[in-house]
Amino acid sequence: MSASSTMQDRHVAVLGGSAGIGFATARLLAGRGVQVTLGGRNRDRLEAAVKELGGTARGLEVDAEDVGALRRFFSEAGPISDLVVTVTRRGGAGPAAELADTDLAGAFLGKPVAHLRAVALALPTLAEDGSITLVTAGSAQAALPGTAGLAAVNGALEAAVRPLAVELAPRRVNAVSPGVIETGWWDEMPEDARRAAFDQFARRTPVRRNGRPDDVAAAIVAVLENSFITGVVLPCDGGLRLT
Repeated sequence: MSASSTMQDRHVAVLGGSAGIGFATARLLAGRGVQVTLGGRNRDRLEAAVKELGGTARGLEVDAEDVGALRRFFSEAGPISDLVVTVTRRGGAGPAAELADTDLAGAFLGKPVAHLRAVALALPTLAEDGSITLVTAGSAQAALPGTAGLAAVNGALEAAVRPLAVELAPRRVNAVSPGVIETGWWDEMPEDARRAAFDQFARRTPVRRNGRPDDVAAAIVAVLENSFITGVVLPCDGGLRLT
């Protein structure tokens, strides 16, 4: 059986699927005939995403930081073959001297806590031959000044991948670790500062460009499709971690 025909038989839930990397992943999957259920907090954005995907795609409102909302999401989604979690919350960036006044607890709640809760609550309806793919961030594998908080948040999530892969086997558990990806995550920065940061990172990255959501989506779908990959954190950063 070909990979494409196998994928057409699957139902993938994408938490954080209405924008950015999550939406790019859902779009790639839908284009391969996969049934996709998107989870997101913003109803308008969710409806727009589902409309663009068409076909069998559907959207369910969910706040991934709310356990009750997550329970409802998985109950309404029904049986799924794969789970992709892309949700995050801004926070944790900045110089080490300012971390005492940074909402580190909120950053952990919005990333590793939300992801691990989603994993736990997906299990009753996740196929025995299914997979879980988490999206972390390259800060966990790099050594960039001003990212100690981000590295701690994402490193905590990456540390969970291997024990989860063993505990939940034969289900597969992996993570994809993006580098600098030009998405709306950066929109809170003033435009000039954002552009300058993008230019700086592009020059530093060995492939001489920043990433796009489609780059990360392709990596997510690659580990989702390959039934012989588990317990892996796959960098998708253009080599930025090497610099």
